[in-house]
Amino acid sequence: MVVLNRIYTRTGDGGDTALSDGTRVPKESLRVEAYGTVDELNATLGLARCQAGGETARLLGMIQNDLFDLGADLSRPAMERDGESKWPVLRMVQAQVDRLESEIDAMNARLEPLRSFVLPGGTPLAAALHLCRTTCRRAERIAVALNRAEGANPAALRYLNRLSDWFFVAARIANDEGRGDILWQPGANR
Repeated sequence: MVVLNRIYTRTGDGGDTALSDGTRVPKESLRVEAYGTVDELNATLGLARCQAGGETARLLGMIQNDLFDLGADLSRPAMERDGESKWPVLRMVQAQVDRLESEIDAMNARLEPLRSFVLPGGTPLAAALHLCRTTCRRAERIAVALNRAEGANPAALRYLNRLSDWFFVAARIANDEGRGDILWQPGANR
């Protein structure tokens, strides 16, 4: 259980921060950038969720919880040393990726195939989900760079990759199951 009775600690005033294993790193490190961007994605998703209802809101809430799991995963280096921890280490697992894939397949079955690229927009919820998609793609790029430099959980990388696809399909659903999509018209303004 997490207990936060004091919000500021002053320990980061010098430009470094503690990872979840206690290691101190510069705030501009790839690892901090990765989990910080996941946090930004979660905040963006919170705005989208305010516009959703019913099943969509429930699914977005599950993803928000997953994003905290993902942040915890990315904030802890050295997967090979997880067994040495005094406490259970929270890592993303393939079941979370599989759930996203199943949800994408179910949503996509309701849509007609695309004949053009989709411009971000349409309903306010669809526009917010497209913003989530692009923020997710940035988080994925940073996580891939982190993986190349220091290593990262492969399930975490797969989750980010699927999640951006989830947001794209969910945005189409929010646009009247694709009927309200705004389609790109190549060269339309020449």
